[in-house]
Amino acid sequence: MPRLPPPRICLQRTARLALTGLLPLLLGAAQITTARLVPFRRGDKWGYADPSRRLVLPLLYDEAGPFVNEVAWIRQGLLYGYIDGAGNAITPVQFSRAGNFHRNRATVALNGETYDLDTSGNRLRTPPEPEPESDFLTQGDVTHKDGKVGFRFTVGTAVVPPIYDEIRENYNGLLFVRQGPKWGVLNDKGKAVLPLELDAIRATEATGFEQPVVEQQGRFGYLAADGHLLVPPKYQAAEPFVEGVARVTTVDGQVGYVDDRGREFFE
Repeated sequence: MPRLPPPRICLQRTARLALTGLLPLLLGAAQITTARLVPFRRGDKWGYADPSRRLVLPLLYDEAGPFVNEVAWIRQGLLYGYIDGAGNAITPVQFSRAGNFHRNRATVALNGETYDLDTSGNRLRTPPEPEPESDFLTQGDVTHKDGKVGFRFTVGTAVVPPIYDEIRENYNGLLFVRQGPKWGVLNDKGKAVLPLELDAIRATEATGFEQPVVEQQGRFGYLAADGHLLVPPKYQAAEPFVEGVARVTTVDGQVGYVDDRGREFFE
C-alpha cells in the first residue's frame, strides 16, 4: 500500500488535533508516547497537543480522532486516513469513512465497500473474534420494600435504605440512584456524593464504566471516578471516553476533545 509523506509544518494551515505526551517536533523529539496525545482544534483546523495543550503535531487536518493502538484517524477534505504518533501516514487519505481502532481493528469504507484494517493499514480478511465476556463482582444486593429499592453492601455494614425507584451499580465502587425522574450518586459507604439532580447517567462497559456521561436539562457532561462531576453538564453532545479523551460538541456546534481531567483541547 502506498504511503504518504509525513505532513509538513505549515503555519497557514492549522489542524484540529492535539497530541499529549510528545516533545515538540521543533525540538526534534525522537520518541512519542501516543497514549498521551490529544486531538487539538484551533479554529477550523486540527492537530495534536501534549498534556499542557502545547501543539506538537501541526494543524494540518480538517478533523482528527484519538490515538488507539498507536494509530489515529484524520480527515482532509471529505476523505479519511490513518497516521502514527509522529504524524507519518499509515494509509493514504482515501476512505469515505473511518473509525477508531478496537481490539486491533478499525472499520473503513472505500468505493462503497466496508471492511476492517489492522494497525499497519492492511486489509483484514478474517472476521473479528467475539467480544470477551466480562465477569463483574457485584458490591452487594438490592433490597425491596413497599415498591422502593435499597442496597445492602457485601463488605462492611453500610445499608442504603429502600427509598429509591432504581439503583444501578457501575462496578467502580459507586451506586447510581433514581428517585422519580432524577438521578444521583452514592459512594461505597452508601453516602451521597452527588444529589438527585441529573436527568440521566450513562456508563458503558466499553470504557470500563469510567467517566460516565451525565445529562441535565438537555446538556451533557461527565462524572469523575469519585462520583463528583468531572465536567458539569454544558455540552450539546458528549461521547464516551476513548483512551483518556472524549469528543464533545459545544452549544454553538463546535467539536473538540476533553481529557480525563476535564480540560478542553480546543479554542
